[in-house]
Amino acid sequence: MLFLQGIQFLQKKREDPEKMIRKAQTLWDFFDLSTKSVQDVKKSLLVTGKEAEYNKKHSKAREKPKEFRSFSTKGGIQMSVSVSAAEKRSAGGKRRRKYSKEQLHENVELYLIMLPVLVLIFLMCYLPFYGLVIAFQDYSPGMPFFSLTEKIKWVGFKHFATFISGKYFGRLMRNTILLSVYNLVFGFWVPIVFALLLNEVQKLRFKKFVQTASYLPYFISSVVVAGMVLSFIDTGGIINKVIALFGGTATPLNTSPTAFPVVYTITNIWKSFGWNSILYLSTMSSIDPALYESARLDGANRLQQMWYVTIPSILPTIAMMFIMAVGGILGSNTDLILLLYNTATYPTADVIGTYIYRVGLEDGKFSYTSAVGIFSSVINFVLVFIANAFSNKVTNYGLF
Repeated sequence: MLFLQGIQFLQKKREDPEKMIRKAQTLWDFFDLSTKSVQDVKKSLLVTGKEAEYNKKHSKAREKPKEFRSFSTKGGIQMSVSVSAAEKRSAGGKRRRKYSKEQLHENVELYLIMLPVLVLIFLMCYLPFYGLVIAFQDYSPGMPFFSLTEKIKWVGFKHFATFISGKYFGRLMRNTILLSVYNLVFGFWVPIVFALLLNEVQKLRFKKFVQTASYLPYFISSVVVAGMVLSFIDTGGIINKVIALFGGTATPLNTSPTAFPVVYTITNIWKSFGWNSILYLSTMSSIDPALYESARLDGANRLQQMWYVTIPSILPTIAMMFIMAVGGILGSNTDLILLLYNTATYPTADVIGTYIYRVGLEDGKFSYTSAVGIFSSVINFVLVFIANAFSNKVTNYGLF
């Protein structure tokens, strides 16, 4: 009876939920009640459906339904204390505010270190967004973006409509999507497989040599890489010499629209697969060795350890990289394409990025190409959300 009276007193006081649970647990341990009295205590603590319905209909205060917080006694018996949602939110808010202030005071030096980086990101990445207004103007160099004295000609969505209805829209969208999809389908899994195989190498010296060799192409200038590739696929290049050696006819692949997607995809994969594998290798290095040991004790071979331990461990990283890759479908590697393509390969090589370069920088149509860039960015933004939803549904991992 004393225990029940103590619990009722705590409930009437409407104390902080955490304090009420601790005091209830202390009361329970102090009185060391029998199993028979547990039912009586639960009946007094838990709000039944009838009581909740009665309170909802007749209470003037209209309190919200109560929740239950559980705790364990020394004897291992589970108990619950009813806590109203309002009390829980109030206590949680106080704890969050207190924690935020304490965290701010404790980590003020770290925040000050981050401040210059945040300012730099704002100045270099977000402040230039101010210039996007020219996509809705007929802008000419030297004109202000906004002015109270000079007349600015606002044209609304005219440039967007011009691009969508233009004769190059279909070709640009097709080439951009196809080249990005080729790179995604044939290149996304290459760094994953490379990292998985490299992770199984036992000889440390050989492993480091292979890692270094795979990273090198990423640090070679795109200009040098493009020059090498163009010399290889030229009429007198090594590729045509090998074809002629087997009885084939030498053809200039650098001017072939059919060959360009293959050349671009292979070059892009070769240049970036080693660098992209770093994320997967770093994730694999953080896997608990006890997982592999348990798998070996269960009789798993190397392939089974890779399938059931390594791949599930790097799945969040794979999901993140997939989302970023899908989000960049309309942002093909414009630098490499500009160096590899020519007028003969426009039917399969001309993408949105190269079109913006030609029309915007060479022809000086800044407002028009700004609209094209915004159009591409909005689609990429939408694709990120679609890829994230797909990843969350399939793998239960995503960016948000």
